[in-house]
Amino acid sequence: MLTENPRVIVALDYPDETQALALVDQLDPAQCRLKVGKEMFTRYGPALVEKLAGRGFQIFLDLKFHDIPNTVAAACDAAADLGVWMINLHASGGRRMMEAARERLQQRKSPPLLVAVTILTSLTAEDIAEVGYTGGPVENVLRLAELARRSGMDGVVCSPREAAQLRAGMGRDFLLVTPGVRPRNTVADDQRRVMTPAEAISSGASYLVVGRPITAAADPLAALGDINLETAGY
Repeated sequence: MLTENPRVIVALDYPDETQALALVDQLDPAQCRLKVGKEMFTRYGPALVEKLAGRGFQIFLDLKFHDIPNTVAAACDAAADLGVWMINLHASGGRRMMEAARERLQQRKSPPLLVAVTILTSLTAEDIAEVGYTGGPVENVLRLAELARRSGMDGVVCSPREAAQLRAGMGRDFLLVTPGVRPRNTVADDQRRVMTPAEAISSGASYLVVGRPITAAADPLAALGDINLETAGY
């Protein structure tokens, strides 16, 4: 199934570039986008992003910037130089940090999408309490998402379990990028707050970040196609 706006973002969480490119060569850029995270970018840098873009894929550069405002703004600008489709930062870095990044990117003719990470999907209520946050995952996601919206972000990264409440409160145009998506009959791995692809999209998710259910499948393109088919009616 081909689309001008693929909803699935395949997470390339590999320790080896050869493995990642072998997987990518089995996929179709009309059916998905790709996510490059900290491990692969640290190992292979901008050259990997260029190789993936050269194969026709749009890239979500998932580096979760979190630093002083000027440093994050400069990092986002450098990421935009790579021609990526989306980049992210941590909402917990605060309003001034997010606004600095937004202002720097607005100087570009075609800036990438800029989304903020709320609460990592691996974190439980106990984990959140341990780092000193009051309230549970949902309360903190909603609070940070509202801060991100007011700071000019295009959307947030959140668990699909918070998508319905965020969609109701943030409107139709605010992007919700959701990891923690697992097709039925697959294991949750290190994610905690998970949903199936259809559940996530019907709850209001804009894009689904999917890793091992596709990358570890015997036929990755078929697995991707199944997810696209599952979400086509929403």
